[in-house]
Amino acid sequence: MPLWLSLLPVIFLISGLLSVVWLTGEDATAGPSQVVLILSGFFAALLSLLYSWHRNRSQPSEPHSHPVSLSESWRKLENSILSTITEVLPAILILLLIGALIGVWILSGIVPALIVWGIALLNPSVFFFTACILAALVSLVTGSSWSTAGTVGVALIGVGQALGMDPAITAGAVVSGAYFGDKMSPFSETTNLAASMAGVDLFAHIRHMMFTTAPALLISLVVFLFLGHSDEGVNAENLQKTVDSLNGVFWIHPTLLLVPAITFFMIYKKVPAIPAILTGSILGSIIAALFQRPALGWMEQEGMVSAILAAASNGPGFRTGNEVVDQLINRGGMSSMLGTIWLILSAMFFAGVMEGAGMIQSIASAVLSRIKSVGGLVTGTILGGIFANVVTSEQYLSIVVNGRFFREAYQSRNVSALTLSRSLEDSGTLTSALVPWNTCGAFMAATLQTPVLLYAPFALLNWITPIIALIYAWTGRFLGPTPEKKQTEAPSQ
Repeated sequence: MPLWLSLLPVIFLISGLLSVVWLTGEDATAGPSQVVLILSGFFAALLSLLYSWHRNRSQPSEPHSHPVSLSESWRKLENSILSTITEVLPAILILLLIGALIGVWILSGIVPALIVWGIALLNPSVFFFTACILAALVSLVTGSSWSTAGTVGVALIGVGQALGMDPAITAGAVVSGAYFGDKMSPFSETTNLAASMAGVDLFAHIRHMMFTTAPALLISLVVFLFLGHSDEGVNAENLQKTVDSLNGVFWIHPTLLLVPAITFFMIYKKVPAIPAILTGSILGSIIAALFQRPALGWMEQEGMVSAILAAASNGPGFRTGNEVVDQLINRGGMSSMLGTIWLILSAMFFAGVMEGAGMIQSIASAVLSRIKSVGGLVTGTILGGIFANVVTSEQYLSIVVNGRFFREAYQSRNVSALTLSRSLEDSGTLTSALVPWNTCGAFMAATLQTPVLLYAPFALLNWITPIIALIYAWTGRFLGPTPEKKQTEAPSQ
């Protein structure tokens, strides 16, 4: 497939996504982006079919051969689409189970307890430090940076204003912590997606990301400690109302920590994601049935079984009268993941057509022919993720497109797929919140009431992590085992 023809669907896609983001803003991923992806895939398929038809007409057939018909060309594209969708089916199942787990863990009081205990740690002298830790803790449990910012982040912005803290630094600390959890949580959509796109085990992917993300978090926390101060006279009335409301709805007790402890222990022991998440959901349901029956009085559901099923499917339906608390505890459920799944399937339709038509291979060969080293390959992946966040305004597209684009290159050059999955998140996940017109940047700015250009310098983790990744790439450090080494060592493990 000629390079110029392969680039046309990419130009069509970028133009369409920029247009829908400009027209619909934050609602772009609620349907418009999916439509653009499907149309872009159809446009790519049309170009491929026309090119095949032209070749059949212009090139004489070899003896004992017959020209490839349009129906045969379409079946090839269709098989490629189905193949790409099949690759992400495990991630889609995990996303549904994660949605159920989040809803159940809220109903069981696990997430509310972690929030209450986290808020209790707040102190003016270490406010930015604690804000980052709290956001990271909640995001690790929920796997969502958006939900963290929209709940705990909103409360932290209010507390910071009462303390006289710089709102830009507060927002930067929240974003840093929220994206640490979004990147490192096994319940995160982007974490599962990146592992799936690179074809690696979810928990191996998370462990490998520690090499870049842990140092970046440590540096960020040290800086946030130096940025804090010790003003007295804190007015935390609204925050106390939130804590009181949570205590009034849920039974808050250290016993609740048993469920996440068991779940994360299973993860530590390398239990596969699906049974580990299912076990966490079942244990959370048991805790809810045993200890959170008084919470039913604040819900629309009657009966604990109905409440658990509702929380797992659509999220809890609490009506506490406190708008902040209701926003905090009414999320999760399998239905909350359907928009993301819709986006993934639409993106895989486009990717499947591009791959089946040979367009991805054409573009990749043109770009990769100019990359001569492992450092250049990782750098290309990170810069590609940043570029995708800027031009497509969507972190999921960044992960999907770059994952498909670079996967074969990592295999052919004998570079660990774990480094690919890590690079997809070091760039695609983290830099999305640093682009004002990206859906993530727009959401964070609106939710935290702080423009992206003001908080971006203080979203330390989000830009320090890619820098560390580039340093590793060019020094040859922490790039993971090569496929041959991994295969050789497998029998002895």
